[in-house]
Amino acid sequence: MARSRPAPAQSAPVFRASDIRATDGANMGDTLSFATELVLDDIYELPFDVTPLRLSLLPSAGNRFTVAEDSETGAPGSALHLDSALMFMSPDGQTQEALLLVEVDQDGSAAEIYLLPMAQLLPQVEYRLVGIDTDTPRRKFAQVGCVSFTRGTHITLASGEQRLIEDLSVGDRVLTRDDGVQAVRWIGESTVRAVGDFAPIRIAAGALNNENDLIVSPDHRLFIYQRTDEVGAGRSELLVKARHLVNGYTVTLLDGGFVDYFQLLFDSHQIIYAEGIAAETMLIDTRTRAILPDDLSQAMGEVIPGHYDLPHAGLDVNEKLLKRPDAAELLRKASSR
Repeated sequence: MARSRPAPAQSAPVFRASDIRATDGANMGDTLSFATELVLDDIYELPFDVTPLRLSLLPSAGNRFTVAEDSETGAPGSALHLDSALMFMSPDGQTQEALLLVEVDQDGSAAEIYLLPMAQLLPQVEYRLVGIDTDTPRRKFAQVGCVSFTRGTHITLASGEQRLIEDLSVGDRVLTRDDGVQAVRWIGESTVRAVGDFAPIRIAAGALNNENDLIVSPDHRLFIYQRTDEVGAGRSELLVKARHLVNGYTVTLLDGGFVDYFQLLFDSHQIIYAEGIAAETMLIDTRTRAILPDDLSQAMGEVIPGHYDLPHAGLDVNEKLLKRPDAAELLRKASSR
């Protein structure tokens, strides 16, 4: 019988808006605030001693988010709202996008405002506000929340063929771990800056018994079957985020430039095989639904059972168990014995 699947929390690096102050312009001296209070061409700077905090959030009903229990900032259970997408320009002409999130307390008042940069923001650099978008922040956030494979990834089809993800088409039959052969429902594609926390993760050939390198989005979860419990999770079946396996040599962050990301959607959330590694496909929830074309989103309805009730519920591994440089090697050995 399917179990109600607890949604995985997503961790994002944020700055408190109260730490970011306008150094020139109409709001000179004021801290960053809601979109309705911002003025284009104002210049903002990060202080030298401010570092990003980890905001962990969960999807909830009504297209909203809540602060997760393991968040470094915010009150667990508090609602989070996407206020706007902002565009800043640095003195060298480079543009950086960022999302403005508002934490709301039980009384409905704003408890905190956060800036989630989509690319690295440096301290004591003058960033000119050149864009305020209140129409599409949810879609931009969906691009961050979607698990994605990169161009050049081989996907295992029902026939056993290893096909490049960029050569897949809607309707192609793919081998899944739990439900046998399933047809691809939709394929998303986007090109984003591969910077900082949003840079892809490379799992080198052999690191997890994979024949070729596998490169995925940082929060992409990999399915591991342990024949022996090497990491102390207390179970044999695990879902592990790629970012939690980074060790600097067999699992690395590919920081810099741009990356082509592909999202694979099935009628239900699936575990498929990419470069021989079992990895999840796109999960539709509050964070990711906005990336779908409007006609497909409407056709799928408000509640999609295959994306809420799954047999592999609750398999996520606590990050603390993986905070060791040999985590990937332990999982490789545990899954191959």
